[in-house]
Amino acid sequence: MELNDLRIFQAVAAHGSVSKAALELSYVQSNVTARIKLLEKELQTPLFYRHKRGMILNTEGKRLLEYSREILSKVDEMKQTFQDKLNPSGVLEIGIVETVAALPYILSSYYRKYPNVEISLKAGVTDLLLQEVIDMKLDGAFVTGPIRHPLIEQVEVIQERLVLVSKADTFAVEDITTKPLLLYNKGCGYRGRLESWLKVEGIVPKQIMEFGTFGTIIGSVAAGVGMTIIPESAIKDLVASGTVYSHNVPEPYREITTIFIRRKDSYLTSTLQRFIDEIVARTSAVETPH
Repeated sequence: MELNDLRIFQAVAAHGSVSKAALELSYVQSNVTARIKLLEKELQTPLFYRHKRGMILNTEGKRLLEYSREILSKVDEMKQTFQDKLNPSGVLEIGIVETVAALPYILSSYYRKYPNVEISLKAGVTDLLLQEVIDMKLDGAFVTGPIRHPLIEQVEVIQERLVLVSKADTFAVEDITTKPLLLYNKGCGYRGRLESWLKVEGIVPKQIMEFGTFGTIIGSVAAGVGMTIIPESAIKDLVASGTVYSHNVPEPYREITTIFIRRKDSYLTSTLQRFIDEIVARTSAVETPH
C-alpha cells in the first residue's frame, strides 16, 4: 500500500466520484479506479457502495477514512518537523466565524513576516469548525468560546458585546414575536446566546430565517426583513451611518469571547506557532493602555 493510494481514496470519498477525484488530482480516471481496486484487494474488503451517480463509503470505507486521516496527518507532521523554523512555509488551514474583528490585523502582520505561508480560510459556525479541528481537517479555528473539550487547546482573542440589530431605532423584546429573526445556521455561538435568553424570557420568535453569511444577514436587516444578533464591532460603521440600529442584550447573554482553538495532541508546526504568536501579540496590544 502506498501513501498516495490513501490520498486518492480520500479524494474519491470526499467527492463521491472517481471522475471528480481524478480531476482534482490531475490523474486519468482509469488510474484512480485501479488504485481504489488495488486498495480494496489489499484490505480484502469493498470500501464503497457503487451506484449510477457515484460512490458512497460503506462501513469499512468509513473506518479506513479515519485511519487514513491519522496516517497522512502524521506524515505531514513529520515533514513539517524539518521545516525551517525561522522561515515557515506551506499551507495553514484556518476556520473562522465570519465576524472576527481582529482577524485582518492578525493576517496583515503575519503575511508581512512570513510571506511564504499560504493561509486558507474556511468560514463556518462554531460547532462545525470545532469538529473539523478535532477531525484534523483544520489546523485551527477562530470560534465563539469558551470551549470545553479534552482535545482542545484555546487562546483568547477578544472579548466583545453582542447586540440586537434592526432597522427600527427602538426595540422591545416582544418585537421578536412580530419580526423574523435572521440568524446563522445552528451551531452558531451568537445564536445559542440569543436562544438561551429567549427561552428564559418564555418568548417564541415569529420566525427564524437561517443564512450562511454575514453580508446576507446584515443586508436583509438593513432592508427591514427582520432582526439579528451580532458582535457590536461588526456593525459599528453601519450604526454610525444610520443604516441599522443596535440594541442592548441583557447580562449574562451579551458578553462573548472569540477564541482560537487547535487540537492539543497534534504536532505544533512552526507555521502554526508563529500564527498563534501573532494572535497573542495582537491581544496584548489591545489590552495594553496607551
